[in-house]
Amino acid sequence: MCLLLFAFQTHPEYPLVVAANRDEFHRRPAAPAAWWAEQNILAGRDLQAGGSWLGVNRRGRFAAVTNYREPDSRRPDARSRGDLIVETLKAERAGSEWLQALAAEGQLYNGFNLIFGDSASLYSYSNRSEQPSELKPGLYGLSNHLLETPWPKVRRGKALLTAYMESPQLGAAEPLLDLLADRTPAQEQDLPVTGLEPDWERLLSPMFIVSPDYGTRASTAVLVHHSGAMTFMERGFDVNGEPLGEQRFQFQIDQA
Repeated sequence: MCLLLFAFQTHPEYPLVVAANRDEFHRRPAAPAAWWAEQNILAGRDLQAGGSWLGVNRRGRFAAVTNYREPDSRRPDARSRGDLIVETLKAERAGSEWLQALAAEGQLYNGFNLIFGDSASLYSYSNRSEQPSELKPGLYGLSNHLLETPWPKVRRGKALLTAYMESPQLGAAEPLLDLLADRTPAQEQDLPVTGLEPDWERLLSPMFIVSPDYGTRASTAVLVHHSGAMTFMERGFDVNGEPLGEQRFQFQIDQA
């Protein structure tokens, strides 16, 4: 997951709205979003390491992870960051307790950002920052640095999500997926400096990435209505950035 945009408790009808792009090498196998019967999780599945990048469960918990870009510090022996999604969605602990458990094991992974919670409480943790936190209501953006780092794609995505939240389209998943398809590159002077070659920084700067080796593989929209109805929609893409298909799920959150 390389771009995560979300509005938390900014609208009375939709307390949680999420729009996210998963960027990955095309050679890495993955399965589209589906219910995992063994864990009661709805998510896409990384077929190489077995985890995921974004998912929900029937109790209304949501979780998404992005990598923290630090090309010179990657440890090949680290645990897969996709495991964080599975463990978070399986966890029975309250969000604040789970936050502390994650912090205790954070250094077992390469750099990551994890956002998790539900429409009532949302949490943020990165093993590259000092303090895990419970988020206040607001509209947020995250890419491959810390939450709210104002990379061009984050700023542009937040502006598009703000417009969506104020539009008559609010509540529809398709417009959320459409806004994620923006391919506007950053201006040269605005490119982040993360240790990658300039050509790579340029390639990775749009919200939606297209290249023969690496690109946006899936876009996901999650909407939680105040009634407890959840909509989860995923759109997959091929190496040329053309849609492969869509998966749509709607269910009532289990309040038990």
